[in-house]
Amino acid sequence: MKKVLFILVSILPFLTFAAEKGLDQKIDECFGWATSWFVQVIFYQIPFTDNINIYWVLFPLIIGAVYFTLYFRFINFKGFFTSIRIVRGKYDNIESKGENRDDESDNHHGEVSHFQALTAALSATVGLGNIAGVAIAVSIGGAGATFWMIVAGLLGMASKFVECTLGVKYREISEDGTVYGGPMYYLKKGLKSKGFQSIGVILSVWFAIMCIGGSFGGGNMFQVNQAFQLLESITGGDKSFLHGRGWLFGIIMATLVGIVIIGGIKKIANVTDKIVPFMVGIYVLASLFVIFINYHLIGDAFMQIISGAFTPIGIAGGAIGVLVQGFKRAAFSNEAGIGSASIAHSAVKTKYAASEGLVALLEPFIDTVLVCTMTALVLIITGFVDPNNSGMNNAQAILLTSSAFESVISWFPYVLTIAVVLFAFSSMISWSYYGFQSWSFLFGRSKKVEYSYKILFCVFVVIGSASSLNSVIDFSDAMVFAMMVPNMIGLVILAPKVKKELSKFYNAIKNK
Repeated sequence: MKKVLFILVSILPFLTFAAEKGLDQKIDECFGWATSWFVQVIFYQIPFTDNINIYWVLFPLIIGAVYFTLYFRFINFKGFFTSIRIVRGKYDNIESKGENRDDESDNHHGEVSHFQALTAALSATVGLGNIAGVAIAVSIGGAGATFWMIVAGLLGMASKFVECTLGVKYREISEDGTVYGGPMYYLKKGLKSKGFQSIGVILSVWFAIMCIGGSFGGGNMFQVNQAFQLLESITGGDKSFLHGRGWLFGIIMATLVGIVIIGGIKKIANVTDKIVPFMVGIYVLASLFVIFINYHLIGDAFMQIISGAFTPIGIAGGAIGVLVQGFKRAAFSNEAGIGSASIAHSAVKTKYAASEGLVALLEPFIDTVLVCTMTALVLIITGFVDPNNSGMNNAQAILLTSSAFESVISWFPYVLTIAVVLFAFSSMISWSYYGFQSWSFLFGRSKKVEYSYKILFCVFVVIGSASSLNSVIDFSDAMVFAMMVPNMIGLVILAPKVKKELSKFYNAIKNK
């Protein structure tokens, strides 16, 4: 508790700044002017047709996902039920015994179970993108965008498998049992083993810097900012008690986040393995209720999705535009190929790296194929797919989804508000772990280094909730997608290592 109080005291000097929205907006404008070049580079749009521009970052993500799907012989489908059995603990006896590992891997157990590692990673990806992002996608791309979201989610399962297998294979474990892993480590150690030592160091540092920036922005300020906007809207908007008091909401969230993140991945996993199943369960059940109460419209909704995927009429510039919207929102939602999730999965208790890679492939399925599709079906069935809404921001998109649910379940906006706050909270604590792992990779593993990062993270919680930091959010989103570049290079080069790990685990299952 003393540590939490210390963090809160450290935050207080920033509260006045956070509350001064006029000053904040001026700073945001200056920041946007200074960083716009970076945002434009990462989110540069390649002209495809007269009406369609495609973000270049989608190409390596999509091509990489297709390559891994083929290279691992459709592991995203063939390994699906094996991954469920792993989460259920069917192979725990095999993994506890393990076997002699090569000198590239550790021989330790890790810190969390398969289920906890999965929920910790899911908590960072299942969130506002599933609610707001889908509403934006179907408003721009029509119902057909849903089809391509599902395809992108299925392909992304292969990318998750590769990066999370590598995360476990090249992790490091300190004397006190703390696990350190993620792209920083497999880029540095893995590429060194392939004869690319200098490139590995450069790419690992690049990834770590981008991940830290992403953790402060997209994984923190954006989450708390959007959660506060919805809470303020649902409690009266301009007349709400919370109006102009974002800093107060920020202090509460910073306190809760601080209490959790001080305990490290074990504490984070103990929270996420309760929050994630609960909030996903509530959201899916509500979606199913809306869908089945309008069961007579289900067939028509699927017809709109399928026909719209290939023969859209004037929406988003045609079929290619619909495809792009689907893949774009899936990529923003499940982060397959970005590398972030491998940091959480690295902490798992196992001696077989591929076992956790198989567990990780469930992530895009739950996040995109399940939750995003549910959101899209609710919007389509309730008639809230309107191309005139294509220019809306995330906060407006959340309210659109909320209205879709409200049209069937009058009180659900209040439940959705709670869900959004929980989504934001769980995303923040998981991203704090991602950022800290990268921070410790660059600056060392001392307690002083650890608490300097965690204090900064909690400070940004307060600033994010009280401010209009549009340029900062754009910059941090760009940093998240900049993580993809070094990560995808490493994944392609190290794919043969993953294939060996997969064979090793399958052989262990056969010989049990």
